Amino acid sequence: MAWECGIDDCGSVFEDVESAVVHQAEAHERRECEICGTVVPDGFLAIYHTFTNHSRAEYVRAYDADSAAIRTREELLEDIAADIDQELLAEMLGSS
Repeated sequence: MAWECGIDDCGSVFEDVESAVVHQAEAHERRECEICGTVVPDGFLAIYHTFTNHSRAEYVRAYDADSAAIRTREELLEDIAADIDQELLAEMLGSS
């Protein structure tokens, strides 16, 4: 399965999800979490941070989001979790 970077209009395509996440972490600006102020890589890692460290209600308030935005991000997290090799991702991020 090919993975496409969904940040802005990037559109870069990768053969594996780990390479896509590393690309997002290295090629795009980091973002400050609107809830806690932590600076995180944009894309998947930002979504992962938000949905594992904060409640849905906090997300809605901070990002003026609706239930459709939450569902979209939760589905993305599920899709990536089903394919990602977390050890490989950690190695790839650690070596960059």
